[in-house]
Amino acid sequence: MPSCDALFEWLLDGAPGATNAPAIAQRIGDELHAAGVPLDRFGVFVTTLHPNVLGRAFIWEPKKEMRVLSLTKEVRAAGTYDNSPIGWVNRNAKEWRWQKGDPDPGYGIIPDLIAMGCVDYVCEPMIFTSGEVHVLTFASNTGFTNEHLDAIRRITRPLARLTEIYAMRRTAENVLSTYVGRHSGARVMAGRIFKGDVETIRAAIWFSDLRGFTEMSSKKTAKEMIGILNDVFECQVPAIEKRGGEVLKFIGDGLLAIFPITEEKSAKVQCVAALDAAAETFEAMAKFPGLRIGLALHIGDVEYGNIGGASRLDFTAIGSAVNLAARLEGVASKLGRPMVLSADFAKATERSFEDLGAFELKGISGPQRVFG
Repeated sequence: MPSCDALFEWLLDGAPGATNAPAIAQRIGDELHAAGVPLDRFGVFVTTLHPNVLGRAFIWEPKKEMRVLSLTKEVRAAGTYDNSPIGWVNRNAKEWRWQKGDPDPGYGIIPDLIAMGCVDYVCEPMIFTSGEVHVLTFASNTGFTNEHLDAIRRITRPLARLTEIYAMRRTAENVLSTYVGRHSGARVMAGRIFKGDVETIRAAIWFSDLRGFTEMSSKKTAKEMIGILNDVFECQVPAIEKRGGEVLKFIGDGLLAIFPITEEKSAKVQCVAALDAAAETFEAMAKFPGLRIGLALHIGDVEYGNIGGASRLDFTAIGSAVNLAARLEGVASKLGRPMVLSADFAKATERSFEDLGAFELKGISGPQRVFG
């Protein structure tokens, strides 16, 4: 029997020295192969809780770089995953094996394996304590003996526990990133979980809303409005996140986002990033005739962190700069402009803009000059 004692103990100890899932999969493949298991392809398939990526696969092959693949909603909808040995093991929580000469099981992956020279393919379930089932795959061009399979099954046990820990951590990160934003989620994971745990940061501020939302709501069903809002937000969120911005809040038909200013990213850089995101947003919105948004861009200090009560907190940004951005969006609506900028924002970009005049804004001290 191949000696996998060291690998077993390493997994049992939590894979010390490995910093991520691909590194763990790499070492497992390397050590099984070195121990004499005739492994030509090894895969770890783990589903996850994410709005766009339903799972990830880590693929090891001898003397090749690790590959990390994503199971998207499109792949799942096409049936490729479900109609496969991996899907079968996921549903049945049992080992599945195919050897050259066996009857064709009707899975599309088998001809691909044969073309690669594979003669033996084993899928092992990794069963989490929650009952969830994830899958390991082992392929060989020469075939596995019973001793080889015993070694594979042995390392599957500690790997299941370790994978569950990594999966839970990733699920927490995905949920936080999805609901509070990537940077905010990272702060929460780092321990920023106490009420009043707030810091002052400087940022370019984005505040937008959908024009004619109230009237539109009276003429359409709730389901239709949800579809409209999703279309509108989909035009904005990718453009913002692509340029390092973070969406903090959906407020009905409104959206609040920030582009934090740091030593690496100056005020000018972040303001220009916001302008570029705006340009992409308006280009995307052109695909939806009849839908228009109003957008205000400002720059200032915001209080960024936890507010709320007892056991229910929200990670957000508040402050006079956020209030000013919201009021400026009202000016954009009043003037019929798609976008307006505060004087501070316009100055930070070092570009020339049209001066639209000075306006008195509710709750804001003194007239505010607005640019378009």
